[in-house]
Amino acid sequence: MKTFKHLTIIFLSTIIIACGSNNGLKKNDFSVITNAKKGNISVNETLKLSLENKKSHKIDSVSYTLDGKQIDNNFDLSNFKLGKQTVEATVYFNGEKQTITTSVTILNNESPKIFTYNILNEYPHDITSYTQGLEFYKDTLYESTGQHKESKLRKVDYKTGKVFKNINLADEFFGEGLTVLNDKVYQLTWQKGTGFVYDANTFEKLNSFKYANSKEGWGLTHNDKSIYKSDGTEKIWLLNPETLVEEEYIQVFTNKGKIIGINEMEWIDGKIFANRYQKDGVAIINPKNGAVIGVIDFSPLKKLVTQHDG
Repeated sequence: MKTFKHLTIIFLSTIIIACGSNNGLKKNDFSVITNAKKGNISVNETLKLSLENKKSHKIDSVSYTLDGKQIDNNFDLSNFKLGKQTVEATVYFNGEKQTITTSVTILNNESPKIFTYNILNEYPHDITSYTQGLEFYKDTLYESTGQHKESKLRKVDYKTGKVFKNINLADEFFGEGLTVLNDKVYQLTWQKGTGFVYDANTFEKLNSFKYANSKEGWGLTHNDKSIYKSDGTEKIWLLNPETLVEEEYIQVFTNKGKIIGINEMEWIDGKIFANRYQKDGVAIINPKNGAVIGVIDFSPLKKLVTQHDG
């Protein structure tokens, strides 16, 4: 009797698993077709979507979303963010509903403009400081430096190099990006998933915060609404200045593809100016969609400074 019961349970389990597998296979009945070439499409194009109905089901309706936003099957991309985005189709048929996803990568439609520069002034800088983040605030230079057991936060007279205030980070932290907003200094650390908030005048530590989906801490800047955080990938995260929660992100792209290694950033005239790790240029980024609209070539500057290790 026990053997019979065991066989019955095994038999019923097999039926349930088989039924579940058949339901899963129905997802192969449809696929989303786009006009993206090899998955890429320019931001000045219209994204065209259609559905391949492999088994000729009678379809009642289809709805589409792009990065979670409801769209039509012909959608103008001109106001959409660049980067890899998820396309989702929800199909209603025969009293059932199925969701199918694919992805497209939205590229900028123009190559970045190349800019040169003029040197207006030169100022001294501590050659032992492995600077990761810096910002001018009320005529004072705030600086975050890196290296384990050497990282610090300091306030400097940029004209003379005199250090007004200096605090060292705990040995476990590698200092990274910095920005100053409303008399508060926000400082990132590299791989510990932790940032700090200080009083800009006294350097009293007011708070700390944890990263969420961003991989690491690299660069910081801000406008009146958000703090922008880079993590070494193509993503720049927008943080709520009050809660420091990562609310959304942009992806940095040209007309060719993504740009990774976004590092120190500055907010200038409504654009993000960002250097890239171990690169000689600064990218000018549209913060609304992530497009690299320009590049400043600073490579000649290397000949004008003291070359050293570290």
